[in-house]
Amino acid sequence: MAGQSFRFGTVGSPESTPKKPGGSVGAVQRLRELGLGALELGWVQSVRVGEETCAAIRTTAGEQDIAVSVHAPYFINLNAETEEWPKSRKRLMDAAYYGNLAGATDIIFHPGSYFGKPAEEVLPLAIERLEGCASELRAAGNPVILRPETMGKSAMLGSFEDTLAMGAAIPGVLPCLDFAHLHARMGDGSMNSYAEWAKALEAYGKALGDDALKHLHIHLSGIEYGAKGEKNHLPVAEADIDVGAIFKALKDFGCRGRILNESPLLEGDAQGYQQRWQEISGEG
Repeated sequence: MAGQSFRFGTVGSPESTPKKPGGSVGAVQRLRELGLGALELGWVQSVRVGEETCAAIRTTAGEQDIAVSVHAPYFINLNAETEEWPKSRKRLMDAAYYGNLAGATDIIFHPGSYFGKPAEEVLPLAIERLEGCASELRAAGNPVILRPETMGKSAMLGSFEDTLAMGAAIPGVLPCLDFAHLHARMGDGSMNSYAEWAKALEAYGKALGDDALKHLHIHLSGIEYGAKGEKNHLPVAEADIDVGAIFKALKDFGCRGRILNESPLLEGDAQGYQQRWQEISGEG
């Protein structure tokens, strides 16, 4: 895996994970059997894991050479009302604490909602709050990268530009680029061509430094969308997203990192991406 530009894997345990040992340890082992190299732990409802389980995940992932990240609970909002923010903050910090114990290097989270306000009004508060989280983690010796995810609906905090602004303002923060969400966000079928992806990657490198292009964390799937953006994730074969255009842009910009599948065909589409990348990149 070390020689490949990208590790491929799943967001959540593969569907074919056996019941024994099951859980995240079983998922790590199954991903190795499938020839994949990354797992994003799906702690999307709440962080319900103990230190002993985290240690077992870390040990197994090290033995199986599986790169681990965490998807934090959905119920995080950097733009939450003042009385609600402590709850959101705790969800993110718990994911970062236990994720680090489990060997995760990256914590992915949904940034929240604009609540009808313009992005330029919301971003300063979001950045201030996220900077406080990142600073506390560093002070505690926790090295995880916090990754606000690009979101699939225009009403949600988390445009491409939002995540670039957060990453540029705060050390230890970088975007999670969800290509399906970026394609769906405007609701008009845009962000689906080589030229558009190349322009986005160029902007990413300019905002965050060319080295950031070597440490990308990407979500990919097919997606159904309407005028307001994302509706549902789909198997990639049932959607209009042009994976070839995405991979060609990633290759031309010398990108590296992880690509995690979120489609309903978790391991199947992840393996398909890996094969497609090998064909386009020339990596065997």
